Amino acid sequence: MRLTALLLSGAAAAALTLTAGIAAAQPATNAPAAKPAPAKPAAAKPAAKTTTAKKAAPVKAPPPPLPEANEEQLAAAKRAYLGLYECEFKQSITIEPNAKDVGYINVAFKKDTFVMKPVLSTTGALRLEDVTGRTLMVQIANKSMLLDVKAGQRLVDDCVHPEQRAAIEAARASSAPAGGGLGITPSAQ
Repeated sequence: MRLTALLLSGAAAAALTLTAGIAAAQPATNAPAAKPAPAKPAAAKPAAKTTTAKKAAPVKAPPPPLPEANEEQLAAAKRAYLGLYECEFKQSITIEPNAKDVGYINVAFKKDTFVMKPVLSTTGALRLEDVTGRTLMVQIANKSMLLDVKAGQRLVDDCVHPEQRAAIEAARASSAPAGGGLGITPSAQ
């Protein structure tokens, strides 16, 4: 019943619109032009905001306290390279200990700072896991990378700390052939 009433009211509105369109399309007669209907007054606009008025910022609840770090986490935190990392595309990351919670690390990238929990993996890599679950930083012997795990993409890659750079140079020096040759020794035939 309601559907029928709704369809009929829609059909009536369409018929009125069509009739008005046909009437407007007919040629004008010699009758004097009628004055257009006065326009409806515009709805009152809210007063312009002054630059001194500030919006009240929503009150954020303080983050829940972090669990106390265990021995494994404290050992992992000691293995993290602290300081400035130079990354691809002239970007950088800064890593420092969290001043409030022992055993946690702050990772600063662009305008964001993430509180991370250090975890040693079985492969020897150091994982810095964001306590909110948004990001993950992986530190291996020759580089580090910051990942956005929610979006499933890298935020920045090829980040190198000075200690990682020294390890890279040491590996290159140890694998360089002696005597400046190619490292190929001819076999005796």
